[in-house]
Formats: sequence, structure tokens, C-alpha cells
Amino acid sequence: MDRSFKTFLKHTAKDYYNQSVNPPVVRASTIIFKSMQDLRKTQNRNKKNPIGGHFDYGRQGTSTTHILEKMLTKMEESYHVFLTPTGFGSVFLSIFSIVRPGDEILVADPVYNPTRLLTEDFLKDFKIKVIFYDPHELETLKRKITKKTKLIFVENPGSNTFEFQDLSKIISIAKKNKIISAIDNTWGTPYFLKPMKLGFDMSIVSATKYYSGHSDVMGGSLAVNKKVFKHVQQATKITGLRLSPDDAYFILRGLRTLDVRLDKHQENAKKVAGFLSKNKKIKLLYPYKKDSKNFRMWKKYYSGASGLMGLKIKAKNKNSVIKFINSLKLFGYGYSWGGFESLALHQDLREQGNRKFLKLDKDEHLVRLHIGLEDPKDLISDLKRSLRHIK
Repeated sequence: MDRSFKTFLKHTAKDYYNQSVNPPVVRASTIIFKSMQDLRKTQNRNKKNPIGGHFDYGRQGTSTTHILEKMLTKMEESYHVFLTPTGFGSVFLSIFSIVRPGDEILVADPVYNPTRLLTEDFLKDFKIKVIFYDPHELETLKRKITKKTKLIFVENPGSNTFEFQDLSKIISIAKKNKIISAIDNTWGTPYFLKPMKLGFDMSIVSATKYYSGHSDVMGGSLAVNKKVFKHVQQATKITGLRLSPDDAYFILRGLRTLDVRLDKHQENAKKVAGFLSKNKKIKLLYPYKKDSKNFRMWKKYYSGASGLMGLKIKAKNKNSVIKFINSLKLFGYGYSWGGFESLALHQDLREQGNRKFLKLDKDEHLVRLHIGLEDPKDLISDLKRSLRHIK
């Protein structure tokens, strides 16, 4: 990328042919050709250059999805980016592409719960063994590796509990043992972290979140290096995972302001974190306190922090924590995050899945906040008023 990230987002993918700032939405199931010779030429071009956007059927994409692929490939500094209909579709594709019956996978304990269900439960029927590792004890990760280990799957930071891992150490372990590595980078996006530059083989982002930014689109991206490209390409053909051109258009449009929004999410989150850190009943799960291991691991790899954070609240009365959340006026209650609005959720332990290394005291409760683009003073006032309910 020869221009700054910010300038790239504003000036790439313009369509001078149609004289539009954003590329048009091209919808197609059948790709039509003037002759059979033209069709065969396109197929031959695709064989020679499989990332060149030479399509002979709509399932492969259209010019709209191809433009998004190219834009994200530059953002990720990867060989190619595959698009999926949901963020979790990219998680599935990364694993399905690499792992076969008899293989073993090492997975970070605090992964997104659907990722845990896929790896821990679903893959069992396919004779694939999954072993979870402690994100803060990477020496144990080394000891869990066997000759059957095919993939190390990382989510950073950890889902809901926000553990930041030593990513270079994980990559070093993976490369030394010739194991494929994948990371879910939805929290940071390539704006704050570029996993491919660090040495990961695959990088996943749920485009549903910050790429879209408006809570109205679902999609996912899977960036890959050349080593795993053919594996993922084959898996994409077999599964038929495809992002619609309409969703691709909205994601492209959202990406124009990714930097502006993430900068503001970060600014607001830091102000809210500063307020929450003074409350003795709250342990902040966010890279704010400079003396913490999480902060050091965040600072080592990231250029910034997004708006998603966790709270570990000390309260003898669980219902008072629920009351705290329910009394918030400026925070919506709902899943997902990454839109312009603030959200709050009580995280029931059952929603964390069968966590191996999560330690919570009896009177500790998890709450997740997404800090949106509202005036942070208003958000802090809302939290301050509602925190009085915690007992």
C-alpha cells in the first residue's frame, strides 16, 4: 500500500467507467458470454490467474464482490481474501479448508462460543480432536502439539473476557512445528493489527461488525497467504459460501469511514474506561491499565483499541447486575457489535461455553459493553446513574 491507510480507504475502488464514486452493484447467477470461445477464454484466464476476477458462474462472484476482495487484500497485505455470507462463515471456511479426519486442532480457550461448538462438538463426529490451550500459558501450547496437530486457531483478544496473547510466540511455535495458523481479528481489524504481516497463514474478520459499521449487513472475510490459498479456494467451491453483491456494496461503503469510526470508538471507549476503572466493584477487561499483562500484549502488537470491552463486576446479588444493565438508557440490548450505537449484555456463564481456563469467583459477573459513537459524556452519565443498582 503506497498511500496511508486512511487515504487508501477514501480513494480506492472508484468506478470511472460508470462515473461513480462507489462501484455499482452487479447481480448475476448466470454470467453471459458472446460465444463459447469467450467462455473458454475466461475459464483459461481463471486457471492462469485464479485471483483475477475471471468468473464463469455467479457463485464465484461478480465485479462488485471482486472489488471488495481486492480492497480487503490490500488492507490485510495478504495474497487473497475470500468473502463469506457471515463472519462465522469465515471461521468455518478456515477450519474446513485445512483439517481432515484424524487431525488435531489447538484452539485458544476464550474463542467465540459458536467457534467452540464447531470445534469441540461438531468436529468430533468427523474424528477430529480439538485441544484448548490457556491463552496466558503458551508453554502449555507447546506441550499439547503432536504429529497430528494441523492447525492453531487463535482469537485475539479472547471473546468476552479479552485476553491478549503473545502472537509472535504463537507464530514461532506454529512455524517451528510446520502447523497452519489462523486468527480471528474482528476486534482489531487490519486498521489496528495486520496478522498476515506478523506471519499468520489466515486472518478472519467478521465484516458484520466494524467493516459495515451500521448493524444492517452480515458478512465475513478470510485473508490467506499463498501457502494455503489452494486449500481455501477448493473448500470455497465445495461449500458454495458466497457473499451477495448487495452486502458487498454496503461493506465497501462502510469501509470508507472505517478509520474515522474506529478512531472515535477508541476515543470514546478510553473515556468510558477511565470512568469505570475508578469503580472498586469493577475489573475492567480492556487494555487500559498500563501495569497489566493484557496491556503489554496489546501495546506490543496493536496500534489502537476498538470500542468493545468487558467488565468483571463484583456483586453478591446477580439480579442487581441485571438491573444495572436494564436501567441503561443509551445502551441497546442485543448481540453483535461494531455498529455506531452502544450496546450492553450480561454474559451468562453458559454463553461462554465449556471454558477450561476461565476463573470466576462466585460473586463475579461478566458484562460486555460496546462503546458507540454517542457523546461519551452522555454514556458516562448513563453508566454512573445505573451503576448505583449494583449490590
